[in-house]
Amino acid sequence: MSSKQEEGLAASQPPTPSTNKNGLFVRFLNLVEHLGNLLPHPITLFALFCAAIIVISGIAGYFELTVNDPRPVGAAGRGEDGLIHVVSLMNAEGLRMIVSNLVTNFTGFTPLGTVLVALLGVGIADRSGLLSAAMRTLVMGASKRLVTLTIVFAGIVSNTAAELGYVVLIPMAALIFHSLGRHPLAGLAAAFAGVSGGYSANLLLGTVDPLLSGITEAAAQMIDPEYLVGPEVNWYFMFVSTFVITILGALVTEKIVEPKLGKYDPSEASIDLHSQKMDGVTPLEIKGLKVAGLSILVLGGILALSVVPENAPLRHPETGLVAGSPFLKGIVAFIFICFAIPGLVYGKVVGTMKRDKDVIDAMSHSMSTMGMYIVLVFFASQFVAFFKWTNLGAVLAVTGADALNAIGLTGPLVFLLFIMMCGFINLMLGSASAQWAVTAPIFVPMLMLVGYAPETIQAAYRIGDSVTNLITPMMSYFGLILAVASQYKKHLGIGTLVATMLPYSIVFFIGWTCFFFIWVFALGLPVGPGAATYYTP
Repeated sequence: MSSKQEEGLAASQPPTPSTNKNGLFVRFLNLVEHLGNLLPHPITLFALFCAAIIVISGIAGYFELTVNDPRPVGAAGRGEDGLIHVVSLMNAEGLRMIVSNLVTNFTGFTPLGTVLVALLGVGIADRSGLLSAAMRTLVMGASKRLVTLTIVFAGIVSNTAAELGYVVLIPMAALIFHSLGRHPLAGLAAAFAGVSGGYSANLLLGTVDPLLSGITEAAAQMIDPEYLVGPEVNWYFMFVSTFVITILGALVTEKIVEPKLGKYDPSEASIDLHSQKMDGVTPLEIKGLKVAGLSILVLGGILALSVVPENAPLRHPETGLVAGSPFLKGIVAFIFICFAIPGLVYGKVVGTMKRDKDVIDAMSHSMSTMGMYIVLVFFASQFVAFFKWTNLGAVLAVTGADALNAIGLTGPLVFLLFIMMCGFINLMLGSASAQWAVTAPIFVPMLMLVGYAPETIQAAYRIGDSVTNLITPMMSYFGLILAVASQYKKHLGIGTLVATMLPYSIVFFIGWTCFFFIWVFALGLPVGPGAATYYTP
């Protein structure tokens, strides 16, 4: 959702001797930086893409480019001649379409409203101090034997609160490791691995789920106009993935990263380590957490009564099932409620939410942080709409699907290549929403035509989008992580930080991809409630 961090700090750091020894690796990092720096800002990129689509559609329309429509006769959206024609926007009709729909493309873009509504609730929980207190309690209350595991786990679950993991947990983890006589960079690496490498995994639905599902739904409707993709469609897989990534992250930290770092030399620090201290959880905060926890239990009970009984009001009114029910369709409303009410209760107890103005200020603050995202969505929504109108996405999808069929690459192995491609693109385009808005209109329809459901395609994308976050300078918080790390090791360079995180990326890619294949294809389990694995037109 966020834009790329400027790399000025990273670029100004002198290389360390350890990075100079690895000439090939350093050249690879330099290439990634160079290619990433050649890319314009994501917002500019989408504006250029919109202009390119108009021009390309005009050229393709002039030459009357068509492909055979693979959808069955009578399917929604299928032409009478059985062909998909490229529609030109480079004419009077195209101009009228663009001008008439500019506003509705933006306001009707599904991820916009869902993300903003969810973030209103997260903002209350964040500003009240609930999320910070919960994280400090989780990490600082862990036993010494389980501290690594707990830090990685806390990093993963912190993603429900946007930047909290980067700003609070990562510096805290380095401090905790140092206080235990361990290398602080190992603690920083463990937290960074959970927050960024495990970005898509979580126990709860967060703001990223409606963000991605909205883009996936728009892409899927290029092939099937009635197809719906809810925010919950990857929850089963991502819930269990939380524990997979936690275990892998802890093992990499203790078996690879920490032994490689060796014993920490305090003289390498650029700050006074004696002045560093951790703020513990006060008795009042503990009381607030207990009362907030009680409110969560009450909310859970009310929600269960609304969903579990046979004739519960939030089940599907016709089928009586949870699938397709108001509960799943309104999941964003429950994300808002389940963050807002415990946050308000906690704030009342500890005194951070004394008046209604405090709650309003919290929600207003969360919206003020979304300015860049809203501008990005304006241009991304136009790009998605143009792609759909012109049929360029459908033409590319059919052409790509035909190519996959021609070479016989239609089995599960196609997901290995897809995950690798997403991971590579993520090295240079670090925003999850920006990358998926570009790739989904091509690959979701393409893989649907090969026979796979959008829900499964999205789950695979989330793996590729997460595992290389750790090693790309284009990731929005990379500069912040480098600044924190340099406090404990003077003149730490970008190569050293990336080399430290590279084992996590490799292990996460191998382990998470293998888990995906086991979950989806070996066990045949759905990636989320009501989610299909295969798509049948």
